[in-house]
Amino acid sequence: MQPIRVILLPGAVLPAEPAYNELIKAMGPDVQAVAKDLELYAGDEPPADWTLDTEVNGVLREADALGWEAFHLVGYSGGGAVALAFAAKHADRLLSLALLEPAWAGSWDWSPAHAELWKKYEQLEALPPEQFLSAFMRLGVRPDVVLPPPPEDPPPPWMAKRPAGIRAFLRTFKSYDLERERLAAFPRPVFLALGGLSNPDDYGEIASRLARVFFPDFHLEVFPKRHHFDPPHRIEPERLADLLRRHWEAAEGSSPAAA
Repeated sequence: MQPIRVILLPGAVLPAEPAYNELIKAMGPDVQAVAKDLELYAGDEPPADWTLDTEVNGVLREADALGWEAFHLVGYSGGGAVALAFAAKHADRLLSLALLEPAWAGSWDWSPAHAELWKKYEQLEALPPEQFLSAFMRLGVRPDVVLPPPPEDPPPPWMAKRPAGIRAFLRTFKSYDLERERLAAFPRPVFLALGGLSNPDDYGEIASRLARVFFPDFHLEVFPKRHHFDPPHRIEPERLADLLRRHWEAAEGSSPAAA
């Protein structure tokens, strides 16, 4: 039997390997999973012309290098926005789509609360790097969530790239055309994981809007004790792996591309 083939995209902070190591272990030996780092961090600074399409093209190159004509795609946070862009442009290459709190999902049908929140994200641009990350994290969770203090140990070298990388995501979200009609025509199953402690005006609203776009082949799973910065792929990998396996097996059972 052919293994289940999966590409996993991380968010804008943790590299792919530490982000997905525990989840990949929990998936089992018959899942061929590739945790792919973002093109955004290939150099010392984000490329001047970087957009979500830069990442979409990187996923295509990765899949082609692996010899995968069709595969499952998983994306968390910024990687979830990339996964949506990929699904809109290359639906024929995907067996399914799994979204782990995508950071952005198009510029249509925003509620007043969501629009107000994004004004606060825009205001982060003015902050110095040492304040940027903590302010960014605060916006992503419910007001009563207590976030952990910064670690006392020196940060890893890759962390120095993250404020500029997050800013690059925020900039491309302002101008990128994520085509709703193409997403609505996506023919494969879609799974979305949502943390119950994440900001409902952000990730909760995105989940609701995507449920309307992808209805009826859409499954939302809520992890009540999780939020965007202690996500299930790191904190509850066994549960998420079980849900994803069911999602993939169902997709492959109904997809002629998997044969």
